[in-house]
Amino acid sequence: MDGTARARDASAAPGYTPIADHGLIGDLRSAALVGTDGTIDWYCCPSFDSPSVFAAILDAGRGGSFELSAAVPAHTKQFYFPDTNVLITRFFTEDGVGEVQDFIPLDGESTTQRPHRLIRRVLCVRGTVPFRTRVAPRFGYGAHPHTVRLTGGVAVFESRELSLALTATVPLEADETDVWADFKLTEGDTAVLTLDQLDADRSPNRCECGEAEREFAATVAYWRRWLSSSRYRGRWREMVHRSALTLKLLTYAPTGAIVAAPTTSLPEDPGGERNWDYRYVWVRDAAFCVYALLRLGFTEEAEAFMAFVSRHVSPGDCKGSGPLQIMYGIDGRTDLTEQELGHLGGHHGSAPVRVGNAAADQMQLDIYGALIDSIYLYDKWAEPVSSGQWDDVTALVDWVCAHWDQPDEGIWETRGGRKNFLYSRLMCWVAIERAIRMAQRRGLPADLTRWRASRDTIYRRIMSSGWSASRQAFMQHEGGDVLDAAVLMMPMAKFIAPTDPKWLSTLDSLTEDLVSDSLVYRYDPQASPDGLHGDEGTFSICSFWYVEALTRAGRLDEAALAFEKMLTYGNHLGLYAEQIGPTGEQRGNFPQAFTHLSLISAAFNLDRALG
Repeated sequence: MDGTARARDASAAPGYTPIADHGLIGDLRSAALVGTDGTIDWYCCPSFDSPSVFAAILDAGRGGSFELSAAVPAHTKQFYFPDTNVLITRFFTEDGVGEVQDFIPLDGESTTQRPHRLIRRVLCVRGTVPFRTRVAPRFGYGAHPHTVRLTGGVAVFESRELSLALTATVPLEADETDVWADFKLTEGDTAVLTLDQLDADRSPNRCECGEAEREFAATVAYWRRWLSSSRYRGRWREMVHRSALTLKLLTYAPTGAIVAAPTTSLPEDPGGERNWDYRYVWVRDAAFCVYALLRLGFTEEAEAFMAFVSRHVSPGDCKGSGPLQIMYGIDGRTDLTEQELGHLGGHHGSAPVRVGNAAADQMQLDIYGALIDSIYLYDKWAEPVSSGQWDDVTALVDWVCAHWDQPDEGIWETRGGRKNFLYSRLMCWVAIERAIRMAQRRGLPADLTRWRASRDTIYRRIMSSGWSASRQAFMQHEGGDVLDAAVLMMPMAKFIAPTDPKWLSTLDSLTEDLVSDSLVYRYDPQASPDGLHGDEGTFSICSFWYVEALTRAGRLDEAALAFEKMLTYGNHLGLYAEQIGPTGEQRGNFPQAFTHLSLISAAFNLDRALG
């Protein structure tokens, strides 16, 4: 096919690969989604929150992609090279079997300094397989024009902010914007395509087959060496380790930041407006990640995140939202201005596509409990906190003691006005209670008299104003009568005994109102308006919290069944988005740290309870 015909093909609006039909690769700085058809349709370079190079998952016509697949009809299967984040997509054709090995190299020695490179290694493992590739970058979220220069078998894509070089061991062709190749491999043959970030001091460097093989081996060794530190040996080892590997992929090595997800604007409500940018450090999500990784024995990530906290999340003036922002950039920046990209149509037409996140300006009091709880666990299981860190903790706790009774936007970042959310009160209680434990255990200076008085006042407020006698359950917020799955954290936070009659009654009410085949809705937006249009799916972190609540209540048969059902909703690689739709489809940004950290916690506690 000639270049003109190819250009016509590219201009035709292709379909969208479902969110679940992807695997994730990365190098602890950025990440890419690879579809089961072999197409990379999401990739930001050089970091998680950089403008996209490939974003076909958000606009199949204008977003850009890196296609690589069999050139004849084939069915595909995808899996991770065992115990790694190296992704393999296999193509089964009439005349043979081929595979693409996708990874971004890591060797453990220079994760923050080595040049950014994406490698696609193509092999024919049986018979003969023809392959076809088309590399169509669209820089700056598809808004920045670029040129292509093809010389000496190297294609250089240049835009105003970023230049990339495509090298290949097969002949390349190009037009004004794209590069393509057709090639055939027989059993034992290998081809390599690499996409390198270029700068003024670096010229394109072809990656030959031997070098790609060495990079493959080094990357496999890196991931296996990292995973070998896991202490988990329970029933669900494969799923727990896949979740741990996913959380590691969401860490940003240069600063120790942990992003909530590597994507933006994947819809929670297809066709609706619930599309958000999650490529940032939520204090809550990252703190929970630290808890999950510490549980498994990974202390290095906790140490790196604590360094990020010390450097960027110290108490300060954050525009009236309290001494902390709820989220930060991966480099610690506080300006995350939200804007809409009107030129992108959104996944299956789910507009708007957003970058930045206006929720950064919200007040969410629960983050203080999440953060101080993670510091408490780090101090207990890893390294004692420093005197400077303790000074920051005491400043935060003093602020919580003075402000815990303010209304806020809550854990779910509602845009319908501030309320007195029970979960926010609960986590303020956690912040003070954990700090008291640290002070007593370490003999650290603290205003314990004030702290204990505030802690006890919060407890009594929740038990009186958060409890509905008519519903026989703890409510979403004071003065309301609707349920919220966030209260599933009450026994996990050790606020209430998991067999307390009030809690068991609440658990029964949640089961009746918010649970569907083990899947849990976080709340009913019709009964509790959140300022947004449309509905949403079940919230997967809540589903795993439900498993843990059943476990702690001693209802182990129900917990085990709910957990096993929940595992059936993961994708073919064991990855989860934020939510699950009514027919089992993944919704929202993908993969989601929140979901995977709660899977780890539920598996750990259920396994221990089962003995």
